[in-house]
Amino acid sequence: MTWEPVIGCEIHVHLKTQTKMFCRCATGFGAPENSSTCPVCLAHPGVLPVPNERAIEWTIKLGLALGCDIAPRAVFHRKNYFYPDNPKGYQISQYDEPLCMSGSFLLPGVGGDTEIGIVRAHLEEDAAKNVHMGGGEGRIHGADRTLVDFNRAGMPLVEIVTQPHLRSSEQTKRFLQLLRQTVRELGISDAEMQEGSMRFDVNVSVRPEGSDELRTRTELKNINSFNFAAQGIEREIQRQIAIYEGGGEVVQETLHFVPGQEHAAPLRSKEEAQDYRYLPEPDLVPIEPPAEMVEQARAELGELPSARIRRLETELDFGLAEGLVTSGRDGLYERTPGDRRAVANVVMNELAAAGLDPTEVNGEELGKLVEARDRIPREAFMKALGASGDGDFKAEDYLGEAVIADESELDPVIERILAANDENVAAYRAGKQGLLGFFVGQVMKETGGKADPKVVNTRLRELLDRS
Repeated sequence: MTWEPVIGCEIHVHLKTQTKMFCRCATGFGAPENSSTCPVCLAHPGVLPVPNERAIEWTIKLGLALGCDIAPRAVFHRKNYFYPDNPKGYQISQYDEPLCMSGSFLLPGVGGDTEIGIVRAHLEEDAAKNVHMGGGEGRIHGADRTLVDFNRAGMPLVEIVTQPHLRSSEQTKRFLQLLRQTVRELGISDAEMQEGSMRFDVNVSVRPEGSDELRTRTELKNINSFNFAAQGIEREIQRQIAIYEGGGEVVQETLHFVPGQEHAAPLRSKEEAQDYRYLPEPDLVPIEPPAEMVEQARAELGELPSARIRRLETELDFGLAEGLVTSGRDGLYERTPGDRRAVANVVMNELAAAGLDPTEVNGEELGKLVEARDRIPREAFMKALGASGDGDFKAEDYLGEAVIADESELDPVIERILAANDENVAAYRAGKQGLLGFFVGQVMKETGGKADPKVVNTRLRELLDRS
């Protein structure tokens, strides 16, 4: 039997407002533990929440980017549960009347667009952060104690819930990457996964291919890496298939994904809505977004990343276009003149490897450098590339040194190297053609990196192929 994965995601995004969702404590990453707290976010008796208007505006903006309907009336609810990181014993969230609902997110692909349904995007406050101590990896399993940092308690958080429309680990990874870039370009979140400002839960089930049934799902909790998400999904798909093919049944539960471990440990049985005993938040009035607020947010959207991938695909291949956009490097690509594929390859490869911020690079000067790359030594090209993020960078300062392309200059060097490596020459002629790279490297070393690699490759093949 062939099995089909059925995958849905819940994505949590911290909004980068200056203050928390229902109080005026400062937000931000890296502050000393429990230094950004007040009676409101610590749930002292008698305090009242006051909503952050900017968070509401940004949630609407995100909802529009996700193709959602913006509710004329949205209600905050209390989501009741007990956990050490939840000082009130409930979380202020949204339930059946969220700000944004019934959306559609287009995921471009080689074979066409896939429409990923968005159930809702709702606004809530984040919980505090449990810091597990004594374990090898800072995770709850293996820890001997847990500390709580309340700096994160009350941070404005948007949760995006998708329909189960994803069908593979790779497709899910690509969806999450594109969603992250969309969020970043809207200017509402840094979406830095290593800082926890974007994290996601993944719901996974499998079914016989061709079926439309939705079988029991499991949830992989609090993943903060695209690669980890793909690994966890793939592992869970195989686990569920093995259970069904062995005659068993999958249990609905929440699993704790640990990279490098073969099995995800269960945390708890999976909750349903009734377990949280939702009720309208009595201390907050419903939100009724003014029409002008919604239209202002719509006007600020601009061209979304998914549309830009399709536009750039017309001058590149799909893989390059998607890579440029999801890495945030397409802006530099578009403002750099020159051969489009050559520019794209430099921006995606050498420039990325140099660790340069693409927003700091002068596109015009980079274009001059890319155009001259075959006429200057690679060492000079890489040195110039490393300096291209400097405010006073000028390509012409690095273009004076030409590569050695004259065969009359290169042949004596090549012949000398071949004569000094007669065993490798014999091995190459016997079929070990991978040794060509060795010879090229020796020539480049001998010439201080100034030889033209294309000419060197051609001459080496010609000389080595002589009997």
